[in-house]
Amino acid sequence: MPPLKKMAAADTRTAAARANLSAAGIAALDPALDASANLDLLMKRGLLSDAVRFLAHSLPKREAVWWACLCARDMLPADAAPALLAAVQAAEGWVMAPSEEKRREAMVTAEAAGFRAPASWAAVAAFWSGGSMAPPNAPVVPPGDPLTGAAVAGAILLAAVQTEPQKAFEKYRRFLDYGIDIAGGGSGRERQQA
Repeated sequence: MPPLKKMAAADTRTAAARANLSAAGIAALDPALDASANLDLLMKRGLLSDAVRFLAHSLPKREAVWWACLCARDMLPADAAPALLAAVQAAEGWVMAPSEEKRREAMVTAEAAGFRAPASWAAVAAFWSGGSMAPPNAPVVPPGDPLTGAAVAGAILLAAVQTEPQKAFEKYRRFLDYGIDIAGGGSGRERQQA
């Protein structure tokens, strides 16, 4: 896999430490290689859930949230509850035009949807992308740096198993295609529609 420009700033050790990889995933990494090459190693070894976690922590926050949005939307049923649709739309809105108002709106929609669906976790990822986790007039409580990646990984892993868990491996591959396209500078949508 050629180097992926959106992962250029990612540090393999930091991403791996934050990603909570399995023992096999940790053993598969080569710290001498860049993040793109390590993602490739994980995928070649079939460690796809580790690859999802690693990529979630290697992408810039905005791109990572977008990836979660694509995967969450991909798994929304045609009759999805309005609250789930609102959560993914709020996260997408933050990605398209990040602002403090949209970041906070994403958390409101995640809470309204409950925390059992990929759409909710995509919205949480947007909220945890920066700013403060405290109410607007309270002292600032910044989210920890790994929280966005954790919520993104959670959204994507949940999207793969929430329905038809026996097809999780196939979904991980599809979702990783979206993420790799994003990491290469694409929108992920071309891969989603392929």
